[in-house]
Amino acid sequence: MDEKERSDPLTERLDACYTGALHDVMRAAGLERFTLPPEIRPLDPENKLCGPVWTVSGGVDESADSHQTLFEWTGLLSKAPSGHVVICQPNDSVVAHMGELSARTWQSRGIRGYIVDGGCRDVSFILSMGFPVYCRYLTPRDVVAYWLPRSFGEPITIGEVDIRTGDYVLADRDGAIVLPAERAAEIVAETEKLISTENDLRRDILAGIDPQTAFLKHQSF
Repeated sequence: MDEKERSDPLTERLDACYTGALHDVMRAAGLERFTLPPEIRPLDPENKLCGPVWTVSGGVDESADSHQTLFEWTGLLSKAPSGHVVICQPNDSVVAHMGELSARTWQSRGIRGYIVDGGCRDVSFILSMGFPVYCRYLTPRDVVAYWLPRSFGEPITIGEVDIRTGDYVLADRDGAIVLPAERAAEIVAETEKLISTENDLRRDILAGIDPQTAFLKHQSF
């Protein structure tokens, strides 16, 4: 973790949470539509990912030539801010919207990871780098002469989840959850409390206390 990432204490606290507890807190708070579709999976389930969000969207443009697509793609790589998780709505289910050179570029520029409602390629290389990528499918086909980024930092929707730049995300092997920016600190604090309660509950269960008795004692399970 570099100095820029370390300067965000909320990201550090969120990194100590897990999506199951986060989900339960957000559900209890009356929030809805915050879990990304289960089809979006990590390349490496060990690569947990969290941090503030920067959004991008794009679309198919088969009139674009190779130079234009690569020029605009590298422009996207340049625009992404350090210390953020990039989340992309590509509006496409055909090509890969991440590959090895792009992952290396973002890793070297301090991007925390990438979540895309689309595809990825060069998986073996990306796994060897340890750069967290969550995607919907794998394919060797790239964006050249086919796909262009269109907006940066603007609201996007993935599945039923509305996502804005400045929101927070936590993703682990169970899935990915988006926290609205204005409630992120409150949600993390409540999740920390729930995890502490779960630790007490776990100790009671391991000590042989009846599970229903343990539930009534802690009001959690």
